[in-house]
Amino acid sequence: MIYLKTEEEIELMRHANRLVGKTLGEIAKVIAPGVTTLELDKVADTFIRDNGARPSFLGYSGFPNSICASVNEQVVHGIPSSYRLKEGDVVSIDIGTVLNGYNGDSAYTFCVGEVSEEVKRLLKATKESLYKGIEVAVENNRIGDIGATIQHYCEERGYSVVRELVGHGIGKEMHEAPEVPNYGKRGYGPLLRNGMCIAIEPMINMGSRNIVIEKDGWTVRTRDKKPSAHFEHTIAIHNGKPEILSTFEYIEEVLGEGEF
Repeated sequence: MIYLKTEEEIELMRHANRLVGKTLGEIAKVIAPGVTTLELDKVADTFIRDNGARPSFLGYSGFPNSICASVNEQVVHGIPSSYRLKEGDVVSIDIGTVLNGYNGDSAYTFCVGEVSEEVKRLLKATKESLYKGIEVAVENNRIGDIGATIQHYCEERGYSVVRELVGHGIGKEMHEAPEVPNYGKRGYGPLLRNGMCIAIEPMINMGSRNIVIEKDGWTVRTRDKKPSAHFEHTIAIHNGKPEILSTFEYIEEVLGEGEF
């Protein structure tokens, strides 16, 4: 069942998602060569709790940490560890919060030091595809319109779209109906209605779309070990139009808008 949110619920979700954006901004301040992904996890966990929320990922189906940190060929669900980021790495940081009973969820793929132009182009296209998908998330369009837009934008640039992992509805639960694929056909899928809150999250590979799950049971990586990028916003269909509830503005304050 798809739960439509009231004005009051959307406002509560706006607060939870804004906190995710602020937390990603704190991460942006410390990402650098030599920093471990476990240190990034600690920064996020502390900041979330200091702001009266709890990290929604910690303990979710047994996940052991407060953020997902996925490096290079890791697509999503990377477990923070003692791995030290290196010059030229990219790392997707996915963060969820629960604040006043409602969930926030957003992700951003960061460059570590100087990254190759080829990889920057992948990140730029993935981020742009997120906003292209959001643009068509208007009342009376369908979920398939979002996925088709993202798929077309990325594939015409030579990239591939992961199929096994998708975006999702969000509210009191982190994962609610409907699923929001990053591929599809225009005019198909559930109808977009006022009050729907969804997380749109393109996961785009430089090589083939094929993935494998590592032995830890969580980390998803590309089969060909080529880089992957991941960006995510939570939005509400509000007054007929998409309203982005999460934000990258705190990241941009640290890194500038022209990172890619």
